[in-house]
Amino acid sequence: MSRTAATAPGVPAQTGDAGRWKALVFIALAQLMVVLDATIVNIALPSAQHDLGISDGDRQWVVTAYALAFGGLLLFGGRVADLWGRKRAFVVGLTGFAAASALGGAATTGATMFGARALQGVFGALLAPAALSLLAVMFTDARERAKAFGIYGAIAGGGGAVGLILGGFLTEYLDWRWTFFVNIPFAVVAAAGAYFVVREPEGGRNRSPLDVPGVVLSTLGLVALVYGFTRAEAEGWSDALTVSMFVASAVLLAAFVLVESRVRAPLLPLRVITERNRGGVYLSLGLAVIAMFGLFLFLTYYLQVVEGYSPVRTGFAFLPMVAGMITGSTQIGARLMTRVAPRLLMGPGFLVAAVGMLLLTRLEIGSSYAAVLLPAMLLLGLGMGTAFMPAMSLATQGVQPRDAGVASAMVNTSQQVGGAIGTALLNTIAASATTSYIKDHIATAGGRPQQQLVQLQGMVHGYTSAIWFAVGILVVAAAIALTLVNAGRPGSTTVTGPASGEEGVEGVVAVPVIAH
Repeated sequence: MSRTAATAPGVPAQTGDAGRWKALVFIALAQLMVVLDATIVNIALPSAQHDLGISDGDRQWVVTAYALAFGGLLLFGGRVADLWGRKRAFVVGLTGFAAASALGGAATTGATMFGARALQGVFGALLAPAALSLLAVMFTDARERAKAFGIYGAIAGGGGAVGLILGGFLTEYLDWRWTFFVNIPFAVVAAAGAYFVVREPEGGRNRSPLDVPGVVLSTLGLVALVYGFTRAEAEGWSDALTVSMFVASAVLLAAFVLVESRVRAPLLPLRVITERNRGGVYLSLGLAVIAMFGLFLFLTYYLQVVEGYSPVRTGFAFLPMVAGMITGSTQIGARLMTRVAPRLLMGPGFLVAAVGMLLLTRLEIGSSYAAVLLPAMLLLGLGMGTAFMPAMSLATQGVQPRDAGVASAMVNTSQQVGGAIGTALLNTIAASATTSYIKDHIATAGGRPQQQLVQLQGMVHGYTSAIWFAVGILVVAAAIALTLVNAGRPGSTTVTGPASGEEGVEGVVAVPVIAH
């Protein structure tokens, strides 16, 4: 049974638990920690590789071990959150993430580092969907929900760039180990705050038996998919193992869908992804993340290798994008989400980001930061912040409380898979264009300085070639959002949590929402 409470004129909306805004602080802190970790370790990787004696061939596992565990276990983590309760899953996830970070910071061998990163991925896969689903079940009034997801979306979008700044500072002025140790105070504060402040609504758990075949098939299928793209980046798309991973992933995920359509208590109820709006959100968000992940990679290399920026200066160079994301999410998305349909924020938001990306196709050696990079980053941040905010909200809105964890996990899964695809696909395009450019121009180059110049020009040519593809991907994401997402603007309806013993709430506020 589901209940809705219409808010009559002059009657205050239901407000739920009084401590929910305090809870938001700790949930946002945990999300910041997870997002920071995705970029902060990349900055520290060269120093860690040197200290631990990790070979060039093995260094990718510092990133890959985390990506495989996190991406492969997200659906399982979301289901565990529905089964255990989101608060318990959230606190356990934070505690485990802190312990894994301590292990990584204290690592003395490459194997220990790889294991620590895999453990971070395991507990991150439990933590991330629990955090988002807590927001989904705690903030039920349309206007409050808009504000809460605006804050969460800004952190999810801008945290990666903040990680570049923090990672640069810690690596340059302290030691690479602090890029791991810094997670511990974040986790301790967030876990303690959540334990005492978070009050999860009663009756929203899914106590059905765990779908073991679904867990095995989805985990293996997602691990094969993420590893396939990760390997493609290093070994090429025609590599035998790369192709085998893609084939295995397709077979495993097809079997997963078949199993989910037949079991009584599926790991991923197909109703979660076949609903038109949520499906549109997952797809458009995944495409947008493909474009954004490649951009972070290219701009980091452009600023440090081509322009000679230090790690700290590179981090600060990304600040306009962070400011744009925060503004787009909290000032544009949150203010307009209750006034216009989500697609009218998502579609134009992705298009504004595409315009920012288009400006970056003008990059050359010595391009002016103020004339090219600054306006591009501001537009990218504003567009993505505006689009991400309603998307995050829409992906979890209207689902039954018992499905909130797995719906949240699908948001993270679309971003994680999108990130793996973006890094591999755009990096391959850039590398191919760079090789072709150098081959065509190096023969006519003079002495060594001229050859070095041609190589740098080739790198920039490769980046801009890949960025053109990113522009097209963002335009496709906008088209999907405008055509598939057809939910109206949220009305004055309040979603009420289920009473103890009730099945849950379905489709109350007129919109569905998104996030990592």
